[in-house]
Amino acid sequence: MGAWQPLPDELPPEVRNFVEQLRQLKDGTGLSLAALGARTAYSKSSWQRYLNAVQPPPRQAVAALCRVAGLTEPDAERCAVRWELAVEAWPRPESPHPPEAGAPTACRLDHPGVAGTGPSSEGYEDDPTVPWWERLEEEPPPRPAGRLLLYAVLLLLALLLTAVAGALAFG
Repeated sequence: MGAWQPLPDELPPEVRNFVEQLRQLKDGTGLSLAALGARTAYSKSSWQRYLNAVQPPPRQAVAALCRVAGLTEPDAERCAVRWELAVEAWPRPESPHPPEAGAPTACRLDHPGVAGTGPSSEGYEDDPTVPWWERLEEEPPPRPAGRLLLYAVLLLLALLLTAVAGALAFG
């Protein structure tokens, strides 16, 4: 494996330790970034950003790396805890424009129900490239309740008409 870029000196210790752990996991797989991307559904460039501390990885990417690296369930859970600590401490980019009054707020997908005052204060959103097998299934929209009742009544009428027609034909 090639040598890693040095991490920025101003990184908080939680972020530095987490990224170093991710680098060790990645190196332990023996995979290139392109191969890791193919095995985890996150691109090579995404892994470059995550492993160089440019951007925090989404929780699903960390879970995918843990699976590829063959971590046991307790070790993967410890990695998830380190991810949570790192994301909380991750340096936030400066926003070029403050959010407008009344503008929608960003919502972190990894902490449901927590909303901030905009992208710069809330941090990063989860990566939208979640593999299909990890997506939460959405419930189908409810069908109108009356439609099923209408079909039942029509079926009952058809059966009744068939019975009356049969009785008249053979009676």
